[in-house]
Amino acid sequence: MTFPLTLLDLAGAVALLLWGSHMVQTGVQRAFGPRLRDLLGRALRSRTRAFLAGLGVTTLLQSSTATGLMTAGLSASGAVELEPALAVMLGANVGTTLVAQAFSFDIAAMSPTLILVGVILFRRQGGATNRDVGRALIGLGLMFLALGELLEIMTHYEDSPNLRLIFGAVGTEPVVDVLLGAALTWAAHSSIASVLFIMSLAAKSVVPPDAAFALVIGANIGAAINPLVEGVSGDDPAARRLPLGNLFTRLLGGAVALALLAPLGRLMVTLQPDIARVVVDFHTLFNLAVAAVFFPALSLYAAALRRLLPRRADPSDPALPVYLDAASRESPALSLSAAARESLRLADLVADMIDAGKAGVRDSDRRLAADTRRRGAAVERLAGAIRAWLASLDNEDGGETDEPRVKAILTFVAQMEQASEVFCRTFLAQVSRHLKKTVCVPEPPRGEILAMLDRTAANLRAACALLMTEDARAAHLLLDEKALFRDHEARAEQAHFDALAARMPEGIGGEQEPTSALRLDLMRSLKQVNGHIIAAAYPILDRRGELLPTRRAANGA
Repeated sequence: MTFPLTLLDLAGAVALLLWGSHMVQTGVQRAFGPRLRDLLGRALRSRTRAFLAGLGVTTLLQSSTATGLMTAGLSASGAVELEPALAVMLGANVGTTLVAQAFSFDIAAMSPTLILVGVILFRRQGGATNRDVGRALIGLGLMFLALGELLEIMTHYEDSPNLRLIFGAVGTEPVVDVLLGAALTWAAHSSIASVLFIMSLAAKSVVPPDAAFALVIGANIGAAINPLVEGVSGDDPAARRLPLGNLFTRLLGGAVALALLAPLGRLMVTLQPDIARVVVDFHTLFNLAVAAVFFPALSLYAAALRRLLPRRADPSDPALPVYLDAASRESPALSLSAAARESLRLADLVADMIDAGKAGVRDSDRRLAADTRRRGAAVERLAGAIRAWLASLDNEDGGETDEPRVKAILTFVAQMEQASEVFCRTFLAQVSRHLKKTVCVPEPPRGEILAMLDRTAANLRAACALLMTEDARAAHLLLDEKALFRDHEARAEQAHFDALAARMPEGIGGEQEPTSALRLDLMRSLKQVNGHIIAAAYPILDRRGELLPTRRAANGA
């Protein structure tokens, strides 16, 4: 085999491996991406759960880079703490080793079956999820096929002296190998593909074991570069804490592994004669050792990163508290007043989200979705700051009369945060999905939805006034709004059932859903948002004994 053809075959096999990895990642992200992000968000409240979530998500996505980008976005927005976010990255790095271990076995024979099943799922009628799962299976089959091709090419490696000369030069200097492995992984955006490529080189003795180990160290370092380059936006140093922290763990681990490379390499080759397996085992050992060293010290490590990269105060950041300053701590009355004023700022952010939702429905502007989600992240951060402020107050300085006020403020903050989350995850998501299919929200439900958005905004203003005045009459008026939204939802549900019944003789399989379905979904979402806003009246009515313990009839079963 001539040198140009050998090099061309090698490049094609590597490209096929990368493309298969890309198909797996995109297929899984399209099918389960929102659920994986939600899983990360829920797991980031505990360091151990965060580690396991990072491991699991990376195993599914087959990319620690994708996991790192998702976690970096959550961390940069302030939605999660730095310590569990670092734990996610340690778990993600270990997750890549599980995938590499699975690929290290002789499973190339599964490639045709995976591609066949993937094509069947991709072409069958059954929704977008089937297509995305089929895409992932096709990508997995292509990866198996590419790995088999790489091993086959390396079998004929001796036929190409020029190729032997090129790869023979790789094993001369470990530091150069580390840099080469980092550059290849950064360019490929996949440490798994790089490790599998290195494994195929070592399996056919194209590179010696020590050179393969150095290349693996470089691959682990290169995988930490992409989240730093692509996942950081803006000039706030705090946004770089997570990707830089992940890179530092790889660099420190790589420096130690490089210093111990000769004795460690001899030991591993002695314990595992199969060179292909020993390369993947070294990759696993490296990441397990880094996780074992840094996981117990994440609190200290996160504190050091915070000191090294302090958050830059941005006066225009709506999530930064304005009234929660040291002067407000002089008395309980001032402290509660400051918390109440900050809670009104929180409600203003929710009001801005509702206005953006109105513009999206009225003007069919899909670009407002990203801006509204940023406001949602600001709501979450500001709500956390208000809760932390109230928790830090000295209870001994305040009398018993302050407890109901604290409860009212905490309830208001919690309900505003829930209203924001429901608005983003349901109402805004439903509008965005509809606008992807058509150019605008149709007129029959559009006017009604805009009117109900106006009503929701009015109820939000009433809830803000109620927080300051605690007027029981205003609380009753706000509570009556629940019945109005409930009636609108009932009418939308009946209209949707009538529309479905009218279409039944023709059959609805494969046809576009009627506009009544959109109306019902949006009305249900607004009812939930409005319910959280109205819940701000509950503490006031509860103190007066004007709330029933249950809505169930006294003689109900």
